[in-house]
Amino acid sequence: MGGSDARSLSRSLLDLCRMRKLTIATAESCTGGLVAGALTDIPGSSDVIDRGFVTYSNDAKRAMLGVEASTLLNFGAVSKETATAMAVGALERAGVDLAVAITGIAGPGGATPGKPVGLVHFAAAARDGRIMHREHRFGGIGRSAVRARSVVEALRMLMDLARGPQATAKPRREATSRLRPRVARSPRRHAVKRRRPPRG
Repeated sequence: MGGSDARSLSRSLLDLCRMRKLTIATAESCTGGLVAGALTDIPGSSDVIDRGFVTYSNDAKRAMLGVEASTLLNFGAVSKETATAMAVGALERAGVDLAVAITGIAGPGGATPGKPVGLVHFAAAARDGRIMHREHRFGGIGRSAVRARSVVEALRMLMDLARGPQATAKPRREATSRLRPRVARSPRRHAVKRRRPPRG
């Protein structure tokens, strides 16, 4: 996974968002703006990309994205809870349709017990209320590789949200409409006809 993957995904994501009239914001810690950079490297991205937050410090996460101090204290900067708060904060503060957040330990230092180098938490949020989280442990593959793979994963998550939930909703509607006429109608008619003669 490298720059070509990120560029291809960026193009596809921008095309899809353009078609669906969706806007995007990013909130990045360990990637330092690389996701926003990959997207804005594509000509014409300004009709989709609204802004990118680079919140490297805990102070920046609190001030720019509204991450609660208690979240950072209880779970740490590299956690599902912080990543989710970052994504929701970016979504709300930018007023966009989709937002993605990344927080992790790219290395070579920064590891703590239970949180090794290469651990990255991702979260993405949509205006319709959908929120997703993913955790990746890339291992000791090197700082640049961790950051590059994180960019690709973040773009994939935005693609998943941009596609929307429609694909799972349509089959359910068809299934329920097919079941209704088979079961209910004819037995009810026979039951009514049988009850009328004794009353007369």
